[in-house]
Amino acid sequence: MEIPVLDEGDIRTMLTLRGSEREELFIQARAARADVYGDRVVVRAVVEVTNLCRVDCDFCPMRRSNTRVNDVFHQTPAEMVETAIGVHALGVDVICLQGGEVPQTTRSVGAALPTIAELYGGRVELLLNLGNKTRAEYAWLREQGATSYIIKHETSDAALYLRTRHEALDRRLECIADLLNLGYRVGSGMIIGLPGQSLDSIARDIVLCRDMGVHMMSAAPFVPAPDTPLADAPAGDVELTLNVIAAMRLAQPAWTIPSVSAMRANVEGGQRRGFDAGANLIVFNATPADFRDRYLIYGKDRKVSSYEYVMDVVTQAGLTPGGSVFLTEPGRP
Repeated sequence: MEIPVLDEGDIRTMLTLRGSEREELFIQARAARADVYGDRVVVRAVVEVTNLCRVDCDFCPMRRSNTRVNDVFHQTPAEMVETAIGVHALGVDVICLQGGEVPQTTRSVGAALPTIAELYGGRVELLLNLGNKTRAEYAWLREQGATSYIIKHETSDAALYLRTRHEALDRRLECIADLLNLGYRVGSGMIIGLPGQSLDSIARDIVLCRDMGVHMMSAAPFVPAPDTPLADAPAGDVELTLNVIAAMRLAQPAWTIPSVSAMRANVEGGQRRGFDAGANLIVFNATPADFRDRYLIYGKDRKVSSYEYVMDVVTQAGLTPGGSVFLTEPGRP
């Protein structure tokens, strides 16, 4: 299936489609996914390693301003390895070690990586989601065995980024460039429905990431979280997010695109519908309960996806659960 190169105008139009035109968009997105990945859905485990964060994002309960009132934790390398043993037993070969943005995770996560890689005989995608770090830190983590890195840019609107994250977008983009240059498989992504966001900026998000050459891309509807400055803002539109997923698939068919847990925060069945729009990845939470209950990314009432739940969602979507695409890389040179 040959897909023309989409520009921002093409993508913006896709974001507005509804009814039969949107169903046709989804059909095209599913066909593009099938051309590269068949009916295979990547099943990934996430392990949350710390809820400490130095950034003061307006949308996150783990923001720096809340540190004193949160019940903080930071897993040891041994605890991370113990959880990875359980993930390995399930036959899952993608492990994402995720945490708030603090310098300490470089050493703690880096210390766990070689043992986890050895557990799998090297046949594992070790994916990190630990925020901005120096190029030297990224290089060291790569030497320790990290293969992939998620670093969402959240929004390509520099003013909106500064207003909600209180940092410069340029620094985030520098980190993405460093990771790509060091040979990581890199994922980025955006929040759909941040107050003040436009359809034009969402279209730019997709083109920006395509032009940077990232390998993974996500779209998550904004979830208003308690104890944050945006607690009373309206939730992001799941229907718009579905269009974004389809547009991403058509903009870059080889991207790994998740149907994220936030899709089910306000809409029953929203996460399964992400696969109707062209997604090809789903994540289950492998974090031990004591730590998981303190990882307040959407607040204490967040919906946590179990392994059994994600396998059921994949089955409902009529697709087949599978492993990392970066160990076999279908459709890539």
